[in-house]
Amino acid sequence: MATIVSFHAHPDDECTSTGGTLAKAAEDGHRVVVVWATRGENGEFPDGFLNDGEELWQRRIEEATAAAEILGLSRFEFLGYRDSGMMGTPENDDPRAFWQADKDEAADRLAAILREENADVLTVYDEHGGYGHPDHIQIHRVGMLAAEKAGTPRVYQSTMNRDQLIRGMEAAREAGMEIPEVPTEPDFGSPEELITTAVDVSAYLDRKRAALVAHASQIPDDSFFLTMPPEMFAFAFGTEWFIRVGERPPQMESSLFDGLDGAPA
Repeated sequence: MATIVSFHAHPDDECTSTGGTLAKAAEDGHRVVVVWATRGENGEFPDGFLNDGEELWQRRIEEATAAAEILGLSRFEFLGYRDSGMMGTPENDDPRAFWQADKDEAADRLAAILREENADVLTVYDEHGGYGHPDHIQIHRVGMLAAEKAGTPRVYQSTMNRDQLIRGMEAAREAGMEIPEVPTEPDFGSPEELITTAVDVSAYLDRKRAALVAHASQIPDDSFFLTMPPEMFAFAFGTEWFIRVGERPPQMESSLFDGLDGAPA
């Protein structure tokens, strides 16, 4: 069996981009660890959602704990930085923000966990953080450096398949559905030609959706995620996409554990 550490910016990110992969890995007997850089202090939430005196970060830790149980995580940790908010907002300049973190220091914090776990696999985000969020970009930078420091043998960049999204959205619009435009600029997802690994998580969609529901402060019942028709949810979330760092595999992989000793695909 192998150990995977999945590095994320805020609670709920682990579900949208890697939830199915993590749930599958746990069910297959691998040790699954999630590390969040922040507690998501600057997320938006509905009016009246929090109890009197309750801070958002407190609720998000509760939600993260519930999602971790659903996904079957063996361990989860927070690195202790503050949510940086969206790009271009004042929260970017907070000296406590992850965006402002010293990359060496932050990488040392993550590397300590990688060494402690003797991690075989680390997941981070692609170089633009999927869609340009400052904390997501920093996850890439810090995670890549931490893997180098810890000698983690296999690193994957979680990404979105831009070409597949565009095809799906165009088909949905042709079918008469009201679908938002998919950004096509270079800092949104990755072109299909760069993707090395497609993990089919269709058998874990119920668990992935339940984990999303657990993050109710960020994903309310009327959110786009939870009001999708089942077929659209399956299209959007039934495959999780990754770019393997280093030597490109000769063909599209279907698992993050292919070729690791003792690890089932």
